[in-house]
Amino acid sequence: MSKGVCGCAEYTALSRRGFMATAGSAAAVLASAPAWLPRVSYARDYRSSARDVMISIYLRGGADGLTMCVPWSESAYYAARPTLAVPRPDSGLATRVKDLDGFFGLPPALWPLLPAYTDGRLLIVHATGLTESNRSHFDAQRQMEVGVVGDTQIASGWLGRHLASVEPMLPGAMLRGVGLGAGVPRTLVGAPQTLPIPDLQGYGLTGRPESHVARATALQEMYAATGDPLRAAGVDTMRTISLLEEIDFAGYIPAGGAVYPDEKFAHSLKGAAALIKAEVGVEAIAIDIDGWDTHYDQGPTGGPMFNLMKVLADGLAAFYTDMTAVTAPSFVCAVLTEFGRRVAENGSVGTDHGHGGAMFLLGTAVQGGRVLTDWPGLVVGQLFEQRDLKITIDYRDILGEIVAERLGNPDLDAVFPGYTPTFRGVL
Repeated sequence: MSKGVCGCAEYTALSRRGFMATAGSAAAVLASAPAWLPRVSYARDYRSSARDVMISIYLRGGADGLTMCVPWSESAYYAARPTLAVPRPDSGLATRVKDLDGFFGLPPALWPLLPAYTDGRLLIVHATGLTESNRSHFDAQRQMEVGVVGDTQIASGWLGRHLASVEPMLPGAMLRGVGLGAGVPRTLVGAPQTLPIPDLQGYGLTGRPESHVARATALQEMYAATGDPLRAAGVDTMRTISLLEEIDFAGYIPAGGAVYPDEKFAHSLKGAAALIKAEVGVEAIAIDIDGWDTHYDQGPTGGPMFNLMKVLADGLAAFYTDMTAVTAPSFVCAVLTEFGRRVAENGSVGTDHGHGGAMFLLGTAVQGGRVLTDWPGLVVGQLFEQRDLKITIDYRDILGEIVAERLGNPDLDAVFPGYTPTFRGVL
Protein backbone atom coordinates (compact mmCIF):
# COMPACT_ATOMS: atom_id res chain seq x y z
CA MET A 1 0.00 0.00 0.00
CA SER A 2 1.30 3.42 -0.89
CA LYS A 3 2.50 5.62 1.94
CA GLY A 4 -0.17 7.98 3.18
CA VAL A 5 -3.11 5.98 1.86
CA CYS A 6 -5.34 4.51 4.57
CA GLY A 7 -7.26 1.44 3.53
CA CYS A 8 -9.90 -0.43 5.49
CA ALA A 9 -8.92 -3.48 7.57
CA GLU A 10 -9.98 -5.88 4.80
CA TYR A 11 -7.93 -4.06 2.17
CA THR A 12 -4.88 -3.87 4.45
CA ALA A 13 -5.06 -7.63 5.00
CA LEU A 14 -5.41 -8.23 1.27
CA SER A 15 -2.44 -6.00 0.54
CA ARG A 16 -0.23 -7.93 2.93
CA ARG A 17 -0.83 -11.24 1.24
CA GLY A 18 -1.06 -9.69 -2.22
CA PHE A 19 -4.40 -11.34 -3.09
CA MET A 20 -2.54 -13.47 -5.60
CA ALA A 21 -3.70 -16.81 -6.88
CA THR A 22 -0.62 -18.90 -7.65
CA ALA A 23 -0.69 -20.97 -10.74
CA GLY A 24 0.58 -23.89 -10.62
CA SER A 25 14.24 -23.28 -31.20
CA ALA A 26 15.22 -21.77 -34.15
CA ALA A 27 17.87 -19.19 -33.46
CA ALA A 28 18.90 -16.29 -35.63
CA VAL A 29 20.42 -12.87 -35.35
CA LEU A 30 18.81 -10.05 -37.29
CA ALA A 31 21.62 -7.93 -38.66
CA SER A 32 19.56 -4.74 -38.44
CA ALA A 33 18.11 -5.45 -34.98
CA PRO A 34 19.06 -3.35 -31.94
CA ALA A 35 21.37 -4.98 -29.42
CA TRP A 36 18.65 -5.50 -26.81
CA LEU A 37 16.61 -7.83 -29.04
CA PRO A 38 16.79 -11.55 -28.24
CA ARG A 39 19.09 -13.85 -30.14
CA VAL A 40 16.12 -16.07 -30.91
CA SER A 41 13.60 -15.66 -33.65
CA TYR A 42 10.60 -17.57 -34.91
CA ALA A 43 9.85 -18.30 -38.52
CA ARG A 44 6.67 -16.22 -38.56
CA ASP A 45 6.29 -12.53 -37.77
CA TYR A 46 2.92 -11.92 -36.17
CA ARG A 47 2.89 -8.12 -36.39
CA SER A 48 0.31 -8.27 -39.15
CA SER A 49 -1.97 -10.48 -37.03
CA ALA A 50 -5.30 -9.07 -35.93
CA ARG A 51 -4.61 -10.34 -32.42
CA ASP A 52 -3.39 -7.73 -29.98
CA VAL A 53 -1.22 -8.32 -26.96
CA MET A 54 -3.46 -7.74 -23.93
CA ILE A 55 -2.13 -5.78 -20.96
CA SER A 56 -4.40 -5.87 -17.91
CA ILE A 57 -3.66 -3.25 -15.25
CA TYR A 58 -5.57 -3.64 -11.99
CA LEU A 59 -5.88 -0.74 -9.55
CA ARG A 60 -6.32 -2.61 -6.30
CA GLY A 61 -8.31 -0.96 -3.54
CA GLY A 62 -11.19 0.63 -5.47
CA ALA A 63 -9.99 3.68 -7.42
CA ASP A 64 -12.18 6.79 -7.34
CA GLY A 65 -13.49 7.15 -10.89
CA LEU A 66 -15.06 10.53 -10.10
CA THR A 67 -11.55 11.87 -9.54
CA MET A 68 -9.89 10.05 -12.43
CA CYS A 69 -12.50 11.35 -14.87
CA VAL A 70 -14.20 14.36 -13.31
CA PRO A 71 -17.83 15.22 -14.23
CA TRP A 72 -17.02 18.88 -13.79
CA SER A 73 -20.25 20.08 -15.39
CA GLU A 74 -22.29 18.40 -12.63
CA SER A 75 -23.02 20.85 -9.80
CA ALA A 76 -23.97 17.87 -7.63
CA TYR A 77 -20.35 16.70 -7.80
CA TYR A 78 -19.11 19.90 -6.19
CA ALA A 79 -21.92 19.91 -3.64
CA ALA A 80 -21.02 16.38 -2.54
CA ARG A 81 -17.29 17.08 -2.37
CA PRO A 82 -16.61 20.53 -0.96
CA THR A 83 -13.02 19.56 -0.12
CA LEU A 84 -12.12 16.78 -2.57
CA ALA A 85 -13.65 18.08 -5.80
CA VAL A 86 -11.13 18.89 -8.53
CA PRO A 87 -11.69 22.53 -9.63
CA ARG A 88 -13.57 23.33 -12.82
CA PRO A 89 -11.53 24.04 -15.98
CA ASP A 90 -12.62 27.69 -15.92
CA SER A 91 -11.59 28.20 -12.27
CA GLY A 92 -8.15 29.58 -13.15
CA LEU A 93 -6.57 27.37 -10.49
CA ALA A 94 -3.44 25.34 -11.19
CA THR A 95 -5.23 22.25 -9.87
CA ARG A 96 -8.15 22.57 -12.32
CA VAL A 97 -9.29 19.76 -14.61
CA LYS A 98 -8.48 19.73 -18.30
CA ASP A 99 -11.76 19.76 -20.18
CA LEU A 100 -12.28 16.79 -22.50
CA ASP A 101 -15.73 17.25 -23.98
CA GLY A 102 -17.59 20.02 -22.18
CA PHE A 103 -18.73 17.68 -19.40
CA PHE A 104 -15.83 15.49 -18.25
CA GLY A 105 -12.21 16.41 -17.57
CA LEU A 106 -8.87 14.95 -16.52
CA PRO A 107 -7.23 15.95 -13.22
CA PRO A 108 -3.67 17.34 -13.47
CA ALA A 109 -2.05 14.06 -12.38
CA LEU A 110 -3.43 12.34 -15.49
CA TRP A 111 -2.47 15.05 -17.98
CA PRO A 112 0.45 12.95 -19.33
CA LEU A 113 -2.29 10.83 -20.99
CA LEU A 114 -3.65 13.76 -23.02
CA PRO A 115 -1.48 13.06 -26.11
CA ALA A 116 -2.90 9.54 -26.35
CA TYR A 117 -6.41 10.93 -25.88
CA THR A 118 -5.83 13.54 -28.59
CA ASP A 119 -4.47 10.81 -30.89
CA GLY A 120 -7.74 8.95 -30.45
CA ARG A 121 -6.06 5.98 -28.77
CA LEU A 122 -7.24 6.54 -25.19
CA LEU A 123 -10.85 5.82 -24.29
CA ILE A 124 -12.43 6.39 -20.89
CA VAL A 125 -15.49 4.33 -20.00
CA HIS A 126 -17.48 5.86 -17.14
CA ALA A 127 -20.24 4.57 -14.88
CA THR A 128 -18.92 1.06 -15.44
CA GLY A 129 -17.87 -1.85 -13.29
CA LEU A 130 -19.13 -4.98 -11.58
CA THR A 131 -22.92 -4.76 -11.74
CA GLU A 132 -23.54 -6.80 -8.62
CA SER A 133 -23.55 -4.64 -5.49
CA ASN A 134 -20.47 -5.67 -3.56
CA ARG A 135 -18.41 -3.45 -1.30
CA SER A 136 -15.96 -6.14 -0.21
CA HIS A 137 -12.50 -5.87 -1.76
CA PHE A 138 -12.02 -9.63 -1.62
CA ASP A 139 -15.35 -10.57 -3.20
CA ALA A 140 -15.41 -7.75 -5.76
CA GLN A 141 -11.85 -8.37 -6.93
CA ARG A 142 -12.47 -12.09 -7.19
CA GLN A 143 -15.68 -11.74 -9.19
CA MET A 144 -14.23 -9.14 -11.52
CA GLU A 145 -11.07 -11.12 -12.22
CA VAL A 146 -12.96 -14.39 -12.64
CA GLY A 147 -15.45 -12.62 -14.90
CA VAL A 148 -18.44 -14.44 -13.44
CA VAL A 149 -20.93 -12.96 -11.00
CA GLY A 150 -22.34 -15.11 -8.23
CA ASP A 151 -20.51 -18.39 -9.01
CA THR A 152 -17.92 -19.18 -6.34
CA GLN A 153 -16.94 -22.53 -7.89
CA ILE A 154 -15.08 -21.08 -10.87
CA ALA A 155 -11.45 -20.44 -10.00
CA SER A 156 -9.89 -19.54 -13.35
CA GLY A 157 -9.64 -15.96 -14.56
CA TRP A 158 -11.34 -14.54 -17.64
CA LEU A 159 -8.02 -13.88 -19.38
CA GLY A 160 -6.74 -17.30 -18.38
CA ARG A 161 -9.78 -18.96 -19.94
CA HIS A 162 -9.30 -16.91 -23.08
CA LEU A 163 -5.74 -18.16 -23.53
CA ALA A 164 -6.82 -21.71 -22.74
CA SER A 165 -9.56 -21.63 -25.40
CA VAL A 166 -7.50 -20.39 -28.37
CA GLU A 167 -4.43 -21.69 -30.15
CA PRO A 168 -1.19 -19.82 -29.42
CA MET A 169 -0.78 -16.65 -31.43
CA LEU A 170 2.71 -17.91 -32.24
CA PRO A 171 2.92 -21.71 -32.72
CA GLY A 172 5.31 -23.31 -30.25
CA ALA A 173 5.45 -20.24 -27.97
CA MET A 174 7.00 -21.10 -24.62
CA LEU A 175 5.55 -18.11 -22.79
CA ARG A 176 2.02 -16.87 -23.53
CA GLY A 177 1.10 -15.08 -20.30
CA VAL A 178 3.06 -13.16 -17.67
CA GLY A 179 2.02 -11.86 -14.28
CA LEU A 180 4.53 -9.13 -13.47
CA GLY A 181 4.52 -9.70 -9.74
CA ALA A 182 5.09 -12.26 -7.00
CA GLY A 183 2.28 -14.50 -8.24
CA VAL A 184 -0.06 -15.00 -11.15
CA PRO A 185 -3.06 -12.65 -10.66
CA ARG A 186 -6.40 -14.42 -10.66
CA THR A 187 -7.16 -12.76 -14.01
CA LEU A 188 -4.59 -15.10 -15.60
CA VAL A 189 -5.22 -18.24 -13.56
CA GLY A 190 -5.83 -21.21 -15.83
CA ALA A 191 -3.76 -19.85 -18.72
CA PRO A 192 -1.28 -22.22 -20.39
CA GLN A 193 2.42 -21.33 -20.59
CA THR A 194 1.96 -18.58 -17.99
CA LEU A 195 4.34 -17.62 -15.20
CA PRO A 196 4.71 -15.01 -12.44
CA ILE A 197 7.85 -12.96 -13.08
CA PRO A 198 8.47 -10.15 -10.57
CA ASP A 199 11.29 -8.61 -12.62
CA LEU A 200 11.89 -9.52 -16.26
CA GLN A 201 15.40 -8.10 -16.10
CA GLY A 202 16.41 -10.28 -13.18
CA TYR A 203 14.52 -13.47 -14.04
CA GLY A 204 16.69 -16.54 -14.17
CA LEU A 205 19.03 -18.66 -12.10
CA THR A 206 20.91 -16.78 -9.41
CA GLY A 207 24.32 -17.74 -8.14
CA ARG A 208 27.85 -17.86 -9.53
CA PRO A 209 28.03 -17.20 -13.30
CA GLU A 210 30.73 -19.85 -13.77
CA SER A 211 28.37 -22.59 -12.52
CA HIS A 212 25.28 -21.36 -14.39
CA VAL A 213 25.40 -23.93 -17.20
CA ALA A 214 26.07 -26.83 -14.85
CA ARG A 215 23.22 -25.86 -12.52
CA ALA A 216 20.79 -25.36 -15.39
CA THR A 217 21.69 -28.75 -16.82
CA ALA A 218 21.25 -30.42 -13.44
CA LEU A 219 17.81 -28.88 -12.99
CA GLN A 220 16.73 -29.91 -16.47
CA GLU A 221 17.82 -33.50 -15.84
CA MET A 222 16.10 -33.55 -12.46
CA TYR A 223 12.77 -32.36 -13.86
CA ALA A 224 13.03 -34.68 -16.88
CA ALA A 225 13.25 -37.64 -14.52
CA THR A 226 9.97 -36.82 -12.74
CA GLY A 227 6.42 -37.37 -13.88
CA ASP A 228 3.88 -34.85 -15.08
CA PRO A 229 2.64 -32.28 -14.19
CA LEU A 230 5.87 -31.46 -12.32
CA ARG A 231 8.05 -32.52 -15.24
CA ALA A 232 6.16 -30.37 -17.75
CA ALA A 233 6.10 -27.36 -15.42
CA GLY A 234 9.82 -27.68 -14.70
CA VAL A 235 10.80 -28.12 -18.33
CA ASP A 236 8.64 -25.15 -19.39
CA THR A 237 10.16 -22.99 -16.65
CA MET A 238 13.72 -23.84 -17.62
CA ARG A 239 12.99 -23.21 -21.30
CA THR A 240 11.41 -19.88 -20.40
CA ILE A 241 14.43 -18.87 -18.32
CA SER A 242 16.66 -19.67 -21.30
CA LEU A 243 14.39 -17.65 -23.60
CA LEU A 244 14.24 -14.56 -21.38
CA GLU A 245 17.98 -14.62 -20.77
CA GLU A 246 18.38 -14.04 -24.50
CA ILE A 247 16.63 -10.65 -24.20
CA ASP A 248 18.83 -7.83 -22.94
CA PHE A 249 16.20 -6.09 -20.81
CA ALA A 250 18.84 -3.96 -19.10
CA GLY A 251 20.03 -2.65 -22.47
CA TYR A 252 16.57 -2.02 -23.89
CA ILE A 253 16.29 1.41 -25.56
CA PRO A 254 12.72 2.79 -25.72
CA ALA A 255 11.56 4.26 -29.02
CA GLY A 256 10.48 7.81 -29.72
CA GLY A 257 12.48 9.29 -26.88
CA ALA A 258 10.16 7.71 -24.32
CA VAL A 259 11.42 8.03 -20.77
CA TYR A 260 10.12 5.59 -18.19
CA PRO A 261 10.16 6.92 -14.61
CA ASP A 262 12.39 5.16 -12.13
CA GLU A 263 9.70 3.32 -10.16
CA LYS A 264 8.14 -0.15 -10.05
CA PHE A 265 5.10 0.25 -12.33
CA ALA A 266 7.01 2.04 -15.09
CA HIS A 267 9.81 -0.53 -14.78
CA SER A 268 7.23 -3.27 -15.37
CA LEU A 269 5.83 -1.48 -18.41
CA LYS A 270 9.30 -0.95 -19.84
CA GLY A 271 10.02 -4.65 -19.49
CA ALA A 272 6.64 -5.43 -21.03
CA ALA A 273 7.45 -3.25 -24.04
CA ALA A 274 10.78 -5.02 -24.54
CA LEU A 275 9.11 -8.41 -24.20
CA ILE A 276 6.33 -7.59 -26.67
CA LYS A 277 8.76 -6.18 -29.23
CA ALA A 278 10.95 -9.27 -28.93
CA GLU A 279 8.02 -11.20 -30.48
CA VAL A 280 8.49 -14.44 -28.61
CA GLY A 281 4.75 -15.18 -28.47
CA VAL A 282 3.58 -13.41 -25.32
CA GLU A 283 -0.15 -12.65 -25.59
CA ALA A 284 -1.16 -11.37 -22.14
CA ILE A 285 0.53 -9.39 -19.39
CA ALA A 286 -1.00 -8.50 -16.01
CA ILE A 287 0.27 -5.74 -13.71
CA ASP A 288 -1.11 -4.47 -10.39
CA ILE A 289 -0.90 -1.06 -8.78
CA ASP A 290 -1.77 -1.20 -5.10
CA GLY A 291 -2.97 1.53 -2.74
CA TRP A 292 -6.30 2.91 -4.06
CA ASP A 293 -8.38 2.40 -0.90
CA THR A 294 -8.53 6.12 -0.03
CA HIS A 295 -10.67 6.29 3.12
CA TYR A 296 -8.91 9.36 4.48
CA ASP A 297 -6.70 12.20 3.23
CA GLN A 298 -7.37 11.18 -0.37
CA GLY A 299 -5.46 14.10 -1.85
CA PRO A 300 -6.68 14.15 -5.47
CA THR A 301 -4.73 17.29 -6.38
CA GLY A 302 -1.66 16.97 -4.19
CA GLY A 303 -1.63 13.92 -1.96
CA PRO A 304 -1.71 10.12 -2.02
CA MET A 305 -4.21 9.72 -4.86
CA PHE A 306 -2.50 12.41 -6.92
CA ASN A 307 0.75 10.48 -6.56
CA LEU A 308 -0.88 7.19 -7.55
CA MET A 309 -2.52 8.74 -10.61
CA LYS A 310 0.81 10.31 -11.59
CA VAL A 311 2.53 6.91 -11.40
CA LEU A 312 -0.19 5.42 -13.61
CA ALA A 313 -0.17 8.26 -16.14
CA ASP A 314 3.60 8.69 -16.42
CA GLY A 315 4.12 4.97 -16.92
CA LEU A 316 1.35 4.59 -19.49
CA ALA A 317 2.42 7.73 -21.37
CA ALA A 318 5.96 6.39 -21.74
CA PHE A 319 4.65 2.98 -22.80
CA TYR A 320 2.32 4.56 -25.39
CA THR A 321 5.15 6.63 -26.90
CA ASP A 322 7.51 3.65 -26.91
CA MET A 323 5.02 1.28 -28.56
CA THR A 324 3.67 3.67 -31.19
CA ALA A 325 6.83 5.50 -32.29
CA VAL A 326 7.95 2.48 -34.33
CA THR A 327 6.31 -0.50 -36.00
CA ALA A 328 5.57 -2.91 -33.19
CA PRO A 329 3.03 -5.63 -32.38
CA SER A 330 -0.41 -4.17 -31.73
CA PHE A 331 -1.61 -3.98 -28.13
CA VAL A 332 -4.59 -3.07 -26.00
CA CYS A 333 -4.29 -2.03 -22.39
CA ALA A 334 -7.26 -2.12 -19.98
CA VAL A 335 -7.11 -0.34 -16.61
CA LEU A 336 -9.68 -1.71 -14.15
CA THR A 337 -10.59 -1.54 -10.46
CA GLU A 338 -13.04 -3.48 -8.28
CA PHE A 339 -15.40 -0.58 -7.55
CA GLY A 340 -15.55 3.19 -7.41
CA ARG A 341 -15.99 5.38 -4.33
CA ARG A 342 -19.02 7.06 -2.82
CA VAL A 343 -20.09 10.31 -4.41
CA ALA A 344 -19.93 12.24 -1.13
CA GLU A 345 -16.67 12.72 0.70
CA ASN A 346 -16.49 11.45 4.28
CA GLY A 347 -15.49 13.22 7.47
CA SER A 348 -11.86 12.13 7.09
CA VAL A 349 -11.41 13.95 3.77
CA GLY A 350 -11.59 10.67 1.93
CA THR A 351 -14.17 8.50 0.20
CA ASP A 352 -15.64 5.15 1.17
CA HIS A 353 -16.42 2.05 -0.88
CA GLY A 354 -18.83 2.80 -3.71
CA HIS A 355 -20.21 1.20 -6.85
CA GLY A 356 -19.70 2.63 -10.36
CA GLY A 357 -16.29 3.76 -11.52
CA ALA A 358 -14.16 4.49 -14.57
CA MET A 359 -12.19 2.20 -16.86
CA PHE A 360 -9.38 3.33 -19.19
CA LEU A 361 -8.51 1.69 -22.52
CA LEU A 362 -5.30 2.44 -24.39
CA GLY A 363 -4.30 0.76 -27.59
CA THR A 364 -3.56 0.48 -31.27
CA ALA A 365 -7.16 -0.08 -32.34
CA VAL A 366 -8.99 1.75 -29.56
CA GLN A 367 -11.55 4.29 -30.81
CA GLY A 368 -10.66 6.87 -28.22
CA GLY A 369 -10.53 10.60 -27.82
CA ARG A 370 -13.83 10.43 -25.94
CA VAL A 371 -15.59 9.40 -22.76
CA LEU A 372 -17.98 6.53 -23.39
CA THR A 373 -20.88 6.50 -20.94
CA ASP A 374 -24.59 6.25 -20.38
CA TRP A 375 -24.32 8.87 -17.67
CA PRO A 376 -26.85 8.32 -14.85
CA GLY A 377 -26.31 11.62 -13.02
CA LEU A 378 -25.21 12.48 -9.49
CA VAL A 379 -28.37 13.95 -7.97
CA VAL A 380 -29.49 11.90 -4.96
CA GLY A 381 -32.49 10.41 -6.76
CA GLN A 382 -30.20 9.24 -9.57
CA LEU A 383 -27.71 7.44 -7.36
CA PHE A 384 -27.33 3.73 -6.67
CA GLU A 385 -28.64 3.07 -3.14
CA GLN A 386 -28.89 6.87 -2.79
CA ARG A 387 -25.14 7.25 -2.39
CA ASP A 388 -23.14 5.85 -5.33
CA LEU A 389 -22.66 6.34 -9.04
CA LYS A 390 -24.85 3.83 -10.88
CA ILE A 391 -23.32 1.29 -13.22
CA THR A 392 -24.83 1.56 -16.69
CA ILE A 393 -22.15 -0.40 -18.60
CA ASP A 394 -21.07 -3.85 -17.44
CA TYR A 395 -17.26 -4.04 -17.57
CA ARG A 396 -17.56 -7.38 -19.40
CA ASP A 397 -19.15 -5.58 -22.34
CA ILE A 398 -15.85 -3.79 -22.85
CA LEU A 399 -13.62 -6.80 -22.25
CA GLY A 400 -15.86 -9.05 -24.33
CA GLU A 401 -15.56 -6.76 -27.32
CA ILE A 402 -11.78 -6.76 -26.94
CA VAL A 403 -11.64 -10.56 -26.69
CA ALA A 404 -13.81 -11.05 -29.78
CA GLU A 405 -12.53 -8.23 -31.96
CA ARG A 406 -8.84 -7.93 -31.03
CA LEU A 407 -7.83 -11.16 -29.29
CA GLY A 408 -9.28 -13.43 -31.96
CA ASN A 409 -11.63 -15.39 -29.73
CA PRO A 410 -15.33 -15.56 -30.69
CA ASP A 411 -16.14 -18.06 -27.93
CA LEU A 412 -17.23 -15.50 -25.36
CA ASP A 413 -19.26 -18.05 -23.44
CA ALA A 414 -16.01 -19.81 -22.53
CA VAL A 415 -14.47 -16.53 -21.38
CA PHE A 416 -17.55 -15.06 -19.65
CA PRO A 417 -19.84 -18.03 -18.96
CA GLY A 418 -23.45 -17.08 -18.34
CA TYR A 419 -23.08 -13.56 -19.71
CA THR A 420 -23.52 -12.23 -23.24
CA PRO A 421 -21.54 -8.99 -23.68
CA THR A 422 -23.11 -6.06 -25.48
CA PHE A 423 -20.50 -4.50 -27.77
CA ARG A 424 -20.19 -0.76 -27.18
CA GLY A 425 -18.07 0.28 -30.16
CA VAL A 426 -14.84 0.76 -28.27
CA LEU A 427 -12.68 -0.59 -31.14
